[in-house]
Amino acid sequence: MGIGSYHEPVLAAEVLELLVRMPGVYVDGTLGGGGHSLAILEALERKGFLADSFLIGIDQDDHALQAASGKLSGFSGNSAIVKGNFSGMAAIVRKICGERNFTGSVAGILLDLGVSSAQIDTPERGFSYMRHGPLDMRMDPAAETTAADLINTMSERDLVTLFFRYGEEPRSRSIVRGIIDYREKHGPLLRTEELAGIIRTREARPDRAIKTLSRVFQALRIEVNRELEVLEQVLADGASMLSAQGRLAVISYHSLEDRMVKSFFTVQSSSDWGPRGVGLTEPLKKAEFAVVTRKPVASGQQELSLNPRSRSAKLRVLEKLA
Repeated sequence: MGIGSYHEPVLAAEVLELLVRMPGVYVDGTLGGGGHSLAILEALERKGFLADSFLIGIDQDDHALQAASGKLSGFSGNSAIVKGNFSGMAAIVRKICGERNFTGSVAGILLDLGVSSAQIDTPERGFSYMRHGPLDMRMDPAAETTAADLINTMSERDLVTLFFRYGEEPRSRSIVRGIIDYREKHGPLLRTEELAGIIRTREARPDRAIKTLSRVFQALRIEVNRELEVLEQVLADGASMLSAQGRLAVISYHSLEDRMVKSFFTVQSSSDWGPRGVGLTEPLKKAEFAVVTRKPVASGQQELSLNPRSRSAKLRVLEKLA
């Protein structure tokens, strides 16, 4: 298998500025090729925090783990790399902290959501409509369900719902009708180019076709990997693990993720004033968190010129109050 390369980590300077502020345990829940983790460890070293710090990197992709292991080899005494889905982040952190006599409270957590450049650029992974390969899309290659399984077994109604809910695709019915016709005439869809071809026949304008392709492939990837279900859980787990003044940083790449992150941060940073009209002078319960980024942080022009894939990235940060 030809493995794609891992690009420079997105919003790395902004992540370091907002996340690395004190010694302690740091968690990279989406390790990837290790770019963000290496930058965090180097920042801890520059600031004189490294001796009292430890980084835990988590990923479910064997190729990512292998790449990250080499990149972080110089910090092997201050880091641990673990295979797993970040839905199990809380248990992984508790286990490692227990083994190394850490308190278990965390100074910083980073979640860089979505698919990596290496996964997109590896045709055999099936993530991209621009690459010919199997309809796979599993972030964990050992997982059971592939995109082909969904495309070929879901009903017309369920596929329409999937593309509309997770892709926000307005032409879902037309696209799914094309998929059903293909299945009836030619049998199962097994390749990315087959699905892309169907989508292009349903959208004549090239500029619109690209957006439609992105939305449909996104919807399938989200469903295959249960991304939004897992995100809801990991946000709650991440916030609960933070120490006083610890921060949770999340980079999202599409509106579904960003809305979920924004909503979670808003709820967590809001005090409980009871029923409307009661007129309390003090809240029933004060907020335990504060939103650090009033607006999401986006990539600057320099980063966009070097890495166009960063154009949709949005960074939001939540801090636990003392």
